[in-house]
Amino acid sequence: MYSNFYIFKYSAIMVILVAALLSTAAMLLKPAQDRNLEIEKMKSILASANIEATSDDAIDLYKKYITKEIVLNPEGKQIDLYENGEFIDGDERAFDIDLKKQLYRKKNNENYQLPLFVCKKGSETLFIIPLLGKGLWGPVWGNIALKSDFTLVEGVTFGHKSETPGLGAEIDTKEFQKQFIGKRIFNNLGEFTSIKVVKGGIDLLPQNLKIHGVDAISGGTITSNSVADMLNNNLSSYVPYFKKNR
Repeated sequence: MYSNFYIFKYSAIMVILVAALLSTAAMLLKPAQDRNLEIEKMKSILASANIEATSDDAIDLYKKYITKEIVLNPEGKQIDLYENGEFIDGDERAFDIDLKKQLYRKKNNENYQLPLFVCKKGSETLFIIPLLGKGLWGPVWGNIALKSDFTLVEGVTFGHKSETPGLGAEIDTKEFQKQFIGKRIFNNLGEFTSIKVVKGGIDLLPQNLKIHGVDAISGGTITSNSVADMLNNNLSSYVPYFKKNR
């Protein structure tokens, strides 16, 4: 019969050994996990420009098509430029910016930084903006690619953590996302409009406003509103840069 001391001692040793093994495993796996996250991010950026990539070719395609990573300040001034694999100005890649942290700083009227990706696709130059917002049950995110006039949408991608399947989760479907292609974020007067996600459909809008709207998801009103809020909040931060470079 083992004493209580022996049992406690044995249990403590086993707990320490298991914790050490788990910690070691986590450390060994972290580089691979970080790489997988980077690849998924590259795939999403490329997909917004309608460039399909796989886990095997995402890095090569990203290097081929994303020719510049620019970091902007709130006034729309370039503060860092990463071009063709090396820093031209500054020392922080737009790819590495923590967007959640920067949006929090913006919310609190603090200085913040904005990532912008330049994509060369054939004869076209596209500008890709990462997006982050709050959905019904968790974060929503994505990327939007604009043509060189900074107003016409080339494509979008959206993702979510835990929106309702068959309802809000539909934001990550091609059927929802393809509605954004060809929409405009500025009107003919040069005023920023963003893109509205309209409950009941854009047929409810006046004809001149339909170019700035898409149909909301049936039964997913809150998530649809979250996408609209995300677009407005994120894109509005880039308006100074757009107006300087249009």
